[in-house]
Amino acid sequence: MESTMPDLDLKDIQGLIVRGYGKLEVACYILLEIQDGEATRRWLVTLADQITSAETRPTHTSLNVAFTNASLVALGLDAETLATFPNEFTEGMTSERRRIILGDHGENAPGKWVWGGPETPPVHILLMLFAVDEPTLERFSESVSHGFSSGGVTQIGETLTSTLLRDAQTGYSKEHFGFNDAISQPLIEGIGKSGSPANTVKAGEFILGYPNEYDLLTERPTVRAQRDPQGLLPEHPSESGAHDIGSNGSYLVFRQLYQDVGRFWQFLDDVTRDANGNSDPEAQVRLAAKMVGRWPSGAPLVRTAEHDNPELGLENDFGYRDMDSLGHRCPLGAHIRRTNPRDALDPHLGPQKTLAINNRHRILRRGRAYGQPVSASMRIEDIMHADTSGDRGLHFICFNANISRQFEFVQQTWINNPKFAGLYEDTDPLIGDRASREIRQPSVFTEQAMPVRRRVTNLPQVVDVRGGAYFFMPGIRAVRYLGSLKPAPHDIPLPPDAGRMP
Repeated sequence: MESTMPDLDLKDIQGLIVRGYGKLEVACYILLEIQDGEATRRWLVTLADQITSAETRPTHTSLNVAFTNASLVALGLDAETLATFPNEFTEGMTSERRRIILGDHGENAPGKWVWGGPETPPVHILLMLFAVDEPTLERFSESVSHGFSSGGVTQIGETLTSTLLRDAQTGYSKEHFGFNDAISQPLIEGIGKSGSPANTVKAGEFILGYPNEYDLLTERPTVRAQRDPQGLLPEHPSESGAHDIGSNGSYLVFRQLYQDVGRFWQFLDDVTRDANGNSDPEAQVRLAAKMVGRWPSGAPLVRTAEHDNPELGLENDFGYRDMDSLGHRCPLGAHIRRTNPRDALDPHLGPQKTLAINNRHRILRRGRAYGQPVSASMRIEDIMHADTSGDRGLHFICFNANISRQFEFVQQTWINNPKFAGLYEDTDPLIGDRASREIRQPSVFTEQAMPVRRRVTNLPQVVDVRGGAYFFMPGIRAVRYLGSLKPAPHDIPLPPDAGRMP
């Protein structure tokens, strides 16, 4: 394994942050509510020994755990320490401010969520279990859940993922609309295989305690040294008298996204029919590719604008600035161009400067599909004509060291912004806000062209938020620290200005 300085403490980092667990094809995410903080702390001491670290490459099962702000309160973490966590985490995904930033209104309003919303039981702990096959996952889940009652937790939900969806011909992973997925993942500097400099991001963008793209340490939560008498946490390198509860941790964003596959392809059929009213499957796929920015195989439009080329299905080493600055090949508002603008953020800046800015907003995706695919083959021609009834979608999961600067920035400034890249009333054609206050006309998707552009109007909402929360995934030492807490209301007097540390 290649490495760079500083070396990452893989023994302490939870494995999912570094590994995608691609060989563990099935998973379930268990949502827990704490009923008895003292019992849960005892349970965490045992659970910490079962957590899969980033040092190992599991081939059978894996377990990781994350916590909401409410869980840290329930476990007895003191107010001074809680105040050192970032505002977006402590407020939670459903606060009024976050709803505005994320566009969670209308059909996406938290009041309609099946979990994580104001009308559902509070989510405290997220257990993430992975296994090589379904029977193994079932046995693994049963063994872990045996400890819930004595551990003071109640299971309030369980979300199962699908076996990894794959195209029968190419073997590429697919999402439910039928497109090759998980291609444009940033590589963590110092971990695994090497990649292009443009797609290699400093570890501190995803893991707390390491330099980020600013060559600084992202702000992270701390504990006063007196509150860690066993020395379970490392000393903070720059704050005297503080221990580092954030070290080797990350913030996990979880959003359950329902995909209306039938509505997506029906809309494409409606707007691409020929003059006689006949369906045009090729035109449907072409428009869908324009919206996505890649063909179903994954081939990027900037490399092959006129037709799909499966040989380019995993191609990710490209930019927009020199090849397609005007969006004639890949539209300016296409999904992949919004979520990762690469070198095309600002035409007035050089490509290296633009890439540097872009890398300060990257996220590390670790999500998986849920629900049965509409077609076992996962070929577009079969998906377009399949029975699309049923519940299916994506468990969107990403890691970032700064939720506001990374996930929320991408969601608000790139995905939901109708003025992105000089556009006027276009949001992301797949997951964009369809009820933005800034949009006075029906949602639009624009295909740039010479001499005349093409505009597709009245885009339907084909992705709905069904649940979500912000989590803190601590380093394994920090999980042990949470299990060791012996809270007392006034064990250490707090200064009058106790609050978030700089």
